[in-house]
Amino acid sequence: MDNQGAEIRFTLLNMFHDGGAFMYPLVLCSLFALGVVIAKMYALVSARRASKGLLREVEGLLQANKLTEAIRRCEETPGPVAAILLSGLRRVQDDDLSSNDVEKAVKTTGTIELGFLERGLPILATVSNVAPLLGFLGTVAGMIQAFDAIARAGQVEASLVAGGIKVALITTAAGLIIAVPVNILYNYFVTRIDKLIVDMEEGAGQVSNLIWDLTAARSK
Repeated sequence: MDNQGAEIRFTLLNMFHDGGAFMYPLVLCSLFALGVVIAKMYALVSARRASKGLLREVEGLLQANKLTEAIRRCEETPGPVAAILLSGLRRVQDDDLSSNDVEKAVKTTGTIELGFLERGLPILATVSNVAPLLGFLGTVAGMIQAFDAIARAGQVEASLVAGGIKVALITTAAGLIIAVPVNILYNYFVTRIDKLIVDMEEGAGQVSNLIWDLTAARSK
């Protein structure tokens, strides 16, 4: 098993070396993408898990007229949904029941939280676009190398063009291997963010309903 693992590592190192200079930016692209993927996966999964139970819990607390407990629960919970609920509930606690002010506060918080959610996505989009282009650029470089070898030798032999073609194929494969999973993960993260946006809108709706109920109660 150890021999097999060593052989795989040796093969990968050989392929990296044979791929030429374009393998270095491709490796950098993969490392950038990996860092963003790990960070986004943790942030989005945690936020989604926390928001599901929070919406139900805050709704129950508000129905029981436990505004202070609802605010404390939002303060203890990370994520964009908790931040939106907290911004609105604090306005209610301060007796600021102006619908325009509350809506503005919730909207501002939502915009800020959405910016945090989308942070890192441009990097993934850039990597998914640039990686195959770098691979194709390596392909062109490999073909130039192959034809240059033919021109120098004055004849066509398989051994002359094999090195250039090998460079071309390795860089193309590396670019696609990086771009395909990064593109899939980018779309996955966009889908998760869309679901969180729905939860954020539901939280804003809860705050609006609370303000409506309190305003109606005070007008009686």
